[in-house]
Amino acid sequence: MGVEVRVEGLSKAFGRQTIWKDVSLTLPAGQINVMLGPSGTGKSVFLKALIGLIKPDEGHIFIEGTDIATCSERDLYEIRKLFGVLFQDGAMFGSMTLFDNVAFPLREHTRKTEREITDIVMEKMSLVGLVGAETKLPGEISGGMRKRAGLARALVLEPEIILFDEPDSGLDPVRTAFINQLMVDLNAETEATFLIVTHDINTARTVPDNIGLLYHRHLSMFGPREMLLSSQEPAVRQFLNAQTVGPIGMSEEKDADELAAEDHSTLPDLPPIPLQLMPSDGRRRATQAEPGAWCAANGIVPPPGSFLDDGSGFHTPSPQALSSGGAL
Repeated sequence: MGVEVRVEGLSKAFGRQTIWKDVSLTLPAGQINVMLGPSGTGKSVFLKALIGLIKPDEGHIFIEGTDIATCSERDLYEIRKLFGVLFQDGAMFGSMTLFDNVAFPLREHTRKTEREITDIVMEKMSLVGLVGAETKLPGEISGGMRKRAGLARALVLEPEIILFDEPDSGLDPVRTAFINQLMVDLNAETEATFLIVTHDINTARTVPDNIGLLYHRHLSMFGPREMLLSSQEPAVRQFLNAQTVGPIGMSEEKDADELAAEDHSTLPDLPPIPLQLMPSDGRRRATQAEPGAWCAANGIVPPPGSFLDDGSGFHTPSPQALSSGGAL
């Protein structure tokens, strides 16, 4: 089972440039979380802060009772053993085979025998669908395969927290769909805590339990998927629905003239909230909520067409249940 990550009042600047300020959120144990934001808002910096590669200027990051923002190097080394990281480009060693790349953390950080290492590596490569590619070099395979090899390497130490830095970067829509399904299946199997940094709106709308948006040097919102997908907060609404009307412009923020010109613009209706992507076996993950549960509990009527049954076994909440806030 994954562990909870609690962030309190986190701030970071490089010189005079503030990256983000007073960020507070909790990644619930075992859940899938997505962090969004326009380019340059410090999403990757946030990931690096979570594993102690960058020290925040202010604030705390609590993992199993340890504040990694202030702890000793020895304590940080132990906490890092809880993490697995899928880097944006896979971060493969070009001169090593996929097998040796995946085996690298085991050889560096454990005293396992080569037979034990082989068993673990082949198990993880099977998990990501790479059996038969063990002897290939990273330069001989596709970008999607390199991502999967990087994911297998992130899994070999049985992490309780897995960070994904733009796992869909450079992938076509079909490969992105495969990666999304793989992440959901892995969460169902490992029950680890996931944090995914992405720009892909379909991923954000269908994969996570929780969504966060970094914008204008602060955390605009973080919470259950349905909360953000039904939100009327301008930046959240604009970003999650890929709209041009709103405070986000080409240079992150629109100026006063641009915003004034939009004063009389009619906002398009919110699109339906889609069903959350299910594991391949059709069974709900341990931390996965019923569709419409957050809306019902908070008296929110979702956009028309939300949570339509796609044959996954989930039912569509009745309008009466949603409007009354009754349990589903």
